[in-house]
Amino acid sequence: ELLEKYGGWESKHVVDLFEKFAKTAFSLFGDDVKYWTTFNEPMVIPEAGYLYGFHYPKYSGKGKEAAQIVYNINLASAKAIRAFRESGKDGEIGIILNLTPAYPRSDSREDTEAARLVDGFFNRSYLDPAVKGEFPKDVVEVLEKDGVLPAWTQEELDLIRNNTVDFLGVNYYHPKRVRAAEQADREQWKDWMPDWYGVEWEWPEARINPYRGWEIYPKAMYDIAKNVQDNYGNIKWFVSENGMGVEGEEKYRKADGSIEDDYRIDFYKEHLEQLHKAIEEGSNCIGYHPWTAMDCWSWNNAYKNRYGFIAVDLNDQSRTIKKSGRWFREVSDSNGFTIEEKK
Repeated sequence: ELLEKYGGWESKHVVDLFEKFAKTAFSLFGDDVKYWTTFNEPMVIPEAGYLYGFHYPKYSGKGKEAAQIVYNINLASAKAIRAFRESGKDGEIGIILNLTPAYPRSDSREDTEAARLVDGFFNRSYLDPAVKGEFPKDVVEVLEKDGVLPAWTQEELDLIRNNTVDFLGVNYYHPKRVRAAEQADREQWKDWMPDWYGVEWEWPEARINPYRGWEIYPKAMYDIAKNVQDNYGNIKWFVSENGMGVEGEEKYRKADGSIEDDYRIDFYKEHLEQLHKAIEEGSNCIGYHPWTAMDCWSWNNAYKNRYGFIAVDLNDQSRTIKKSGRWFREVSDSNGFTIEEKK
C-alpha cells in the first residue's frame, strides 16, 4: 500500500527504495547467502497487474504504464546487482524469469512478425537487459514509433549495460501460440497494448492441462535451453520452476493415503528428456528445480491446483508423499531414469 502511494513500479522512487532494500539484505545476510536473485517472474507485475488485470493492482489496458514498469524493474535489478558487487561480499547474483516461448500460427510474414514482437515484449524485454545489458532493438523501435517509449536517461542505460547477471533462472510452464492481430483485436483496446501486434491463438493440436488451461509442450524446454545457449553466450542457467497443477487429486488417492499421480511423472519425464537433449548438445544448464515440494497456496487459486510431490491435507496439515515424490527421489539418487521407447 505504501509503495502504491508512490505509484508502484511506475515510479523511479520505488526503484531507489528497492536498491536500498537490496543493500540492507546484502549487509545483513551477505556473509551467509552466496547466491542471490534480484527478481522472480518480474513480467508478472506488468502483465498481470497492468495489461490484463488478474493480479493486484488489477488494472487492464495500461500498455504504456506496463512498458515503463518493465524498464523500471530492469533498472532496479541492475542497481541491486551494482550494490551487491560494491558490497564486497562473496557470491553470485542473477535473476529468475518466467519464459513463455512464442510460436507463430503459420510461416506467414504477419504471424512470424507477431510472434517475434510478442516474444520481444514478454521475454526478451527482461532477458536481453539481464544478460546482454541492452533492450531488444525491435521492441524499442515499436515503442518509439507508437509514442510509448519509457522515460529513461543515458546514465540509467549505462548502468543497466554495466551490471548484468552472473546466472539465469528460468521458470517454464507453457508456451504462447501467437497470430497476427486483426482490426477487431486492436479495437478492443483504447490505448497502446502489445495486442495491437500479436494475440494468443489456440493451437488445435495443443495438449491442455484442463485444470489450469495451460498447454503442455515439453519441447519448449529444449527451445529455451538452445536459445540461451545460442543467443545469450551460453550463460550458466538452471530451471527454477517447472511443474503441473491438478485439481481434485483426491480421486487418485490409494487406500494407504498416497496419490497415484502418474500424469505428473509423465510430465516431468517429458520435460527432462528435452532438457537432457539440450545439455547433451552443450547447453550450460546446471540444475532443475520442480514446482514444488509440497502442495502450496496460490494468489489466485488458493489450494485449488496441487503441484507438490507431497500432498497436504488441509484438514489437519498432514503430509503424504505422492507416487511422483518417490519417483523423483529415485531419479535424484540414480541421477537419471530410463527413457521408454515411444510406440
